Amino acid sequence: MTACIRLTAGAVLSSALIATAAQAADEYPAVLAGHAFVPAATFAPPPADAPPSLVVSGRFAGPGNTRNEDLYTVRGATWLADPEAPRTTELSLPFVGQPVQGFSGIRTLEDGSYLVLTDNGFGSQRNSPDAMLMVHRVRPEWAEGSVDLIETVFLSDPDRVLPFRITNEHTEARYLTGADFDLESVQPIGDQLWFGDEFGPYLFATDRLGRVVSFHDTVVDGDVVTSPDNHGRSLPATPGEVTFEVRRSRGFEGMAAALDGSTLYPLFEGPLWDAEAGAWEAVDGRTYLRILEFDVDAEAFTGQQWRYPLEAGNHFIGDFNMIDETRALVIERDGGEGDPRLACDGPPRSDCFNAPAEFKRVYLIDLAQVDDDGFVRKIGYVDLMNIADPDGVAIDGTIDGRFTFPFVTIEDVDRVDDTHIIVANDNNLPFSTGRTIGEADNNEFILLEVGDFLAAR
Repeated sequence: MTACIRLTAGAVLSSALIATAAQAADEYPAVLAGHAFVPAATFAPPPADAPPSLVVSGRFAGPGNTRNEDLYTVRGATWLADPEAPRTTELSLPFVGQPVQGFSGIRTLEDGSYLVLTDNGFGSQRNSPDAMLMVHRVRPEWAEGSVDLIETVFLSDPDRVLPFRITNEHTEARYLTGADFDLESVQPIGDQLWFGDEFGPYLFATDRLGRVVSFHDTVVDGDVVTSPDNHGRSLPATPGEVTFEVRRSRGFEGMAAALDGSTLYPLFEGPLWDAEAGAWEAVDGRTYLRILEFDVDAEAFTGQQWRYPLEAGNHFIGDFNMIDETRALVIERDGGEGDPRLACDGPPRSDCFNAPAEFKRVYLIDLAQVDDDGFVRKIGYVDLMNIADPDGVAIDGTIDGRFTFPFVTIEDVDRVDDTHIIVANDNNLPFSTGRTIGEADNNEFILLEVGDFLAAR
């Protein structure tokens, strides 16, 4: 696959800017200004016209994705647990109702509330056919440490816009589930909601009632790219090579939108496969992720691309939102979970963190500052493992005045105002236990004072 990296229309780079793009990013201080959470055990009933199969969720999320009809018999176990020292959470599968939390995308709304997106369900296409896809409007009450759930919208395809068979194909409402899409990003534009998916990967739009109105395969360098979960993919009849460009669960993790709503910028979670090199894409050993451009009015990918450079090849991004015409926030993280100050000392044990979080950052990047290799400039970052809490704002997580956000999947970030950003985690209900060992993580929201960071250029 040949890279096609161009500059934003009208952007002109000086040699000074090109040189600056390669400089190391600076760390900026962050002060905890608010902390609130949605309790792990928060569930919503399905709509009245949903099929009975959606009253209970998580029936196929047991070992090997097997069916489990008996309530509360499969314990939630973190995938980071050492086999020699397994850790479990106090919640069990399946659930009565639909899990509300597991937020994997956020957008600040004009009235001060936030649009958040519930993840696909229980982690894969195979185990989530009874997990409904939904978005919520929420409002953190920072003084109380709680989050108000204002509205929930369930996604559906009643007009049969989608070209492939969905889980609820033969129902009238045709509600969408985690077996249809793995949604990781949402952007409200006009009277529509736009979603970025990992399974296809795909982009699609709904109206404000959650009904699909358009659907788009992903085009890179003029060709459609797919993952092994794309609807057009199938195993061959005889043993042989199966090729695809996007690794499973590495489709569109973040998707920013231009402030005027004219353009979407979907960002892959993992590098694409370079068939010629027989390896995942990299430049001089430096792993990067592609940022694409999608014209909302034309409903087409433009061919414009940028490269987001990862600090390490085993890192992932969690969310992506523009804060002005060219600058944006990006979460970059490792796969660790738990406060390193509570890490195991010695052999693995179940009462400490064996693989604690080490790298959890929010980067500020600039799409108008690109080096000769097409890498966007990382202006600076906030370290989510080094947040000052001098006033004791945190409900939990502060030790000696320093607060950490040590979750394996931190998938929500957006600008609140000129001096604050909001950050939230995807708690992977009921599997993650990064805050308190042996307890399922809540869906936490934090408000950070980062004025110098947001003003950096």
